[in-house]
Amino acid sequence: MALLCSGANAGELLAPGVVSTAHNETSASFTPDRRSVYFMRGDLVSGDTAILVADRIGDGYGNVRIAPFSGVWKDSEPHVSPDGKRLFFVSNRPVIDGGSSLVATRGKQRFPGANLWYVERTASGWGRPVHIDGEVNRVPTVYNPSVAANGNLYFSAHREDSGAAYQVYRAQWDGRTYGAPQRIELGTGVKGNHMDPAIDPQERFVLFAGDEGDSAGSADIYIAFRNADGGWGKPLRLPDPVNSLYLENAPSLGRDFGELLVTSMRPQPVTFPKPAQDLADLGQRLDSPLNGSRNVWRFDISALLREHGVHE
Repeated sequence: MALLCSGANAGELLAPGVVSTAHNETSASFTPDRRSVYFMRGDLVSGDTAILVADRIGDGYGNVRIAPFSGVWKDSEPHVSPDGKRLFFVSNRPVIDGGSSLVATRGKQRFPGANLWYVERTASGWGRPVHIDGEVNRVPTVYNPSVAANGNLYFSAHREDSGAAYQVYRAQWDGRTYGAPQRIELGTGVKGNHMDPAIDPQERFVLFAGDEGDSAGSADIYIAFRNADGGWGKPLRLPDPVNSLYLENAPSLGRDFGELLVTSMRPQPVTFPKPAQDLADLGQRLDSPLNGSRNVWRFDISALLREHGVHE
């Protein structure tokens, strides 16, 4: 795993050419044994997205395919639970078989809606998708599921108490159902945008995408540690090179302590004048992962976690 430092070890692209390609890839999530990684792939405006899976082959990944429960609707943001028994995801698919796809409206904008679903692991693979009924999915703008070891569900949504932006919510799991979502207070509160939560399995910290006033790009990755009273401390912007001048979002935690997966639009740097290119050279560059599309990067933040009293 690449270290969180500058220079040659400034993170690593996750499975270049396999997971990270010239398309948009976000929201990578490993199974507990790391034999599979699930991720979203879509066009450059994320208008058409699906959940893909790649298998571990030697030291890398291959055998990329659309997940068996995806490929018909606009599916995104897979998250494998800490125990590997459930895979949560976002979809605009109809809540009722044979119904219409979910649609959301904000102002004059009309766009595909988003609710949270999950599939459960069975002896023969993933089961049938299950819609999370109740208050969690009451609105059609629910995104980015992340689950703690005790089953508590974190996600981002635009709800009545979200202000003008999106906020992070927590729905407590009682062993059978999820309770009413509660907005968690982070940093600038409803004055800011708080998206894409990635919760520590023990709920000791949460990562999210947003801008707390010190973002270098349109969105950066922040971390907030849990206080003794159950609240959340001041969000800290993760140091470079996790963040860059470009968009970073969709953080997720890997299976190793301190392993962080981040979606970034950072391109391959270009200096001018550049060597003369023919059309094939230009096409090869534009068809590479680092063409400005979203890719998944991997970092190690274990030292930062230990500095704040979080250990394996």
